[in-house]
Amino acid sequence: MKSNRREFLKTSTVAAAGVLASAPIHTKSYAKNSPNETVNVAVIGIRNRGKDHYKTLARIPNVKIAALCDIDENLLAEAVADVEEITGHKPESETEYRKILEKKNVDAVSIVTPNHWHALQTIWACQAGKDVYVEKPVSHTIVEGRKMVEAARKYNRVVQTGTQSRSSEAVNAAFHFMREGGLGDIYMAKGLCFKQRASIGHTSDSEIPEGVNWDIFLGPAPYRPFNENRFHYKWHWFWDTGNGDLGNQGPHQADIARWALNKQTHPVRIQSIGDYFIWDSDQETPNVQHISYEYEDGSILQFEVRGLATNAEADTRIGNLIFGSKGWMNILSEDDGKSMVRYADINLKTSGFSSYQEELGPMFSNENAENPDPNYNHFKNFIDCVRSERWQDLNADILEGHLSSSLSHLGNIACRLKRTLEFNPNEEQFVNDEEADSYLTKIYRAPYNLPDII
Repeated sequence: MKSNRREFLKTSTVAAAGVLASAPIHTKSYAKNSPNETVNVAVIGIRNRGKDHYKTLARIPNVKIAALCDIDENLLAEAVADVEEITGHKPESETEYRKILEKKNVDAVSIVTPNHWHALQTIWACQAGKDVYVEKPVSHTIVEGRKMVEAARKYNRVVQTGTQSRSSEAVNAAFHFMREGGLGDIYMAKGLCFKQRASIGHTSDSEIPEGVNWDIFLGPAPYRPFNENRFHYKWHWFWDTGNGDLGNQGPHQADIARWALNKQTHPVRIQSIGDYFIWDSDQETPNVQHISYEYEDGSILQFEVRGLATNAEADTRIGNLIFGSKGWMNILSEDDGKSMVRYADINLKTSGFSSYQEELGPMFSNENAENPDPNYNHFKNFIDCVRSERWQDLNADILEGHLSSSLSHLGNIACRLKRTLEFNPNEEQFVNDEEADSYLTKIYRAPYNLPDII
């Protein structure tokens, strides 16, 4: 199986023929830098997180939810009615993403689809002259992430990564504190994802539900019969479509950890152990993982996934621990129950942080800060950059998303191969390791091919 995979990757020269034959010329529906003219956005994927997207975007002045798109047409009527009630405007609806790209009244797309679709949908949008907000992880593989960066730059598009902590006033205050030397020299950063997950059990294949375009849902993934365990949300736990919790929650905390270490590159050495413990189910991805990443200068980034019953670490279950020569800091990134009691809980992704020195005790805290919603801030930053046409002003440009998402991919590859891996950051390849290199990309199901040349 692995030799066949390698042979395919050596000989394949896939192209996007038949998917997006040519990039349509896009005429903006608004005047550049004009806050009083409307920016039209289409939300792609409207279940769960997609609702957060259109509800938040609708709060931004002069942003119009022009269209909604989902392969499950059963979800569209309720979502359209929801947007109409919120905004007073009835959006168009589509089940086919490419029809969204053909719409001249759509300026930007907000992508909330499964991981295996993020790259193609982002690249096609850039080719069609649309700006993009794409959820994390931005990619399904490392090669995809690099292609997304290339597309954003070639077509001069604004592509924002959905790591909203970059727009959190609380987190930015924490980083200002660190950059001013509050923790001294940072030597290690750790991300935590302690989300207890139930078993998904075993489910037999079944008929495709009416109204669901299963072929498009699978898209570039291998064709498989419809199975409820591979559909709504549970797709996270299968390698064809997801990246486990390391690629689900992980990119948020990996991004903060890399930010704390001030790294604009990949690590050079990756160690990862983990497996799927306790439950007997269809799930393929690990529910317990421990990963260590080493950078060229020796600094360390760690990540831990615990999907089963566990204690917190430093009162933190989902967040980050930052370690420096003068002390340490914890950054809590989501309400996870008891560990959030001492933080201002205003139903935000980022609720606070605090730091300590061994000798001095608590020395800095914003636990009680009432910070504006980082989700809103993040979308607002995106819309501002869409108006100005300056991707350079994004809080989480696609390159940041690529570097942080790659940490999840590297950790998963090392875990699946069960050995330490050496990585060349400049080449974005493993060192003399064809087997590991074969996991940098994947086999695409025609016609949903990743183009060799953007």
